[in-house]
Amino acid sequence: MVKVADVVDKLNARVICGECSLSKEVQFGFASDLMSDVLTIDTENLLLITGLNNLQTIRTSEMSDISFIVFVRDKKVSPEMKELACENEITLLESGLSMFSACSVLNDLGLQPVY
Repeated sequence: MVKVADVVDKLNARVICGECSLSKEVQFGFASDLMSDVLTIDTENLLLITGLNNLQTIRTSEMSDISFIVFVRDKKVSPEMKELACENEITLLESGLSMFSACSVLNDLGLQPVY
């Protein structure tokens, strides 16, 4: 298990929404820009790593019970995305790292892969 605050620290991430969830822990990570792949995941306590920054990502996460999303490649969260995420208690983070680098850092931190 990895504290969300440690994810923020190691990825040099900005917390966009969900500051009150930083003490929570995540166990698994899944990286994808294909939301159809995300919908196939049936894992609790998951951190989604993606570069797809649109409302579909938030809606997919809501349907998949994903409470934590890291947007990589310096992708920015829109006000509409932030509003929808806050309504659904989804923590949003932004990181300048590439998806590959973020996954490597998170693996070293102890986050487990889904597969």
